[in-house]
Amino acid sequence: MQEKLERALVIVPTYNERENLPRLIPSILDQDERLEVLVIDDASPDGTGEVADGLAAEDGRVNVIHREGKLGLGTAYLAGFRWGLERGYDALFEMDADFSHDPSHLPQFLEAIREFDVVLGSRYLHGRVTVINWPITRLILSFGANLYARLVTGLPVTDATGGFKCFRRKVLEAIDLDRVGSEGYSFQIEISLRAWRKGFSLGEIPIVFADR
Repeated sequence: MQEKLERALVIVPTYNERENLPRLIPSILDQDERLEVLVIDDASPDGTGEVADGLAAEDGRVNVIHREGKLGLGTAYLAGFRWGLERGYDALFEMDADFSHDPSHLPQFLEAIREFDVVLGSRYLHGRVTVINWPITRLILSFGANLYARLVTGLPVTDATGGFKCFRRKVLEAIDLDRVGSEGYSFQIEISLRAWRKGFSLGEIPIVFADR
């Protein structure tokens, strides 16, 4: 059994998500009182950053980082990890802003992180494919990329490229974040691989992924 989890940070990178944030953030916070949100906005031209600031002004559980341009998903998460570690959060989440990651799964993560050091939301667990709105070609490409990643790295997970996941703080403290240099799918593989090679336990929960 892991140490008690008192505070968890959901890191949400944004770029042109003005319409989604006013619905997404309350939905996240409603899942568990221990959850807080960090929006990392890459200078969205649609005013997402200003919307995030308004939400933060209304609720102390919402925080915002503004970046000067579109700097990439991987660097956004790394900035969020550093921010969260400095402020003492017990667990840190990666989560998309477009509702492809359903906030209703967050309690499942919080339950699973009591047992594992890293919890990944899987679209392919137990032989089931839980993806909505993908053409068959994209689904085949994603499934094949995951199979290849597992064969090359040995990662004991079914969905190495997914971006809905939760880390115990001790995992991110042990990983040399300055050495993580990949983006996109590669970032997701690299961060999990570094955790696994450090000896941390990886667990998976089934999620429904709805492409937006």
